[in-house]
Amino acid sequence: MRNVGPTGSVVGRMNTTTPFSLRLSWAEGLFERGDFLGAATALADLVDEVDSAEPASASSPADGVLHSVTGLRLLLARAYFQSAQLGRAESTLQRVIDEAPTDAYAHLLLGRTLQRAGRHADAARPLALAEVLGDYPRPTTYGGGHSKPLTGGKQEPA
Repeated sequence: MRNVGPTGSVVGRMNTTTPFSLRLSWAEGLFERGDFLGAATALADLVDEVDSAEPASASSPADGVLHSVTGLRLLLARAYFQSAQLGRAESTLQRVIDEAPTDAYAHLLLGRTLQRAGRHADAARPLALAEVLGDYPRPTTYGGGHSKPLTGGKQEPA
């Protein structure tokens, strides 16, 4: 993970021997402070570590604190979205949706990612699913015209 100094310069990398929970807290702190690029790097390291861990292992890298790998991936996708790494956000969100197909927020974020990338036609399906699954209003912020709600939900202000 990257430690960022007061001027925004990289001053080091957190060691993988540091407990997983501490590295996760660090990554979440970077995200909360608006360092989305740093958070994406830190979260990607954590996701890679979890993915490479043996599932039957008694001592997982998560130290027993990781509630959901899908939740970790969703936070990673949000960091990618916020740091304009739209291709990475899209592929991460596709994996989240494969793991949790009824996650309305994942569908919403995928739709917003596709809209932000200028792929408005591709965004229609995930945005419609987000509206139906989670009563999220269908956003039109990134253009692509206005759409009527499928379920009578609230429209997002333009």
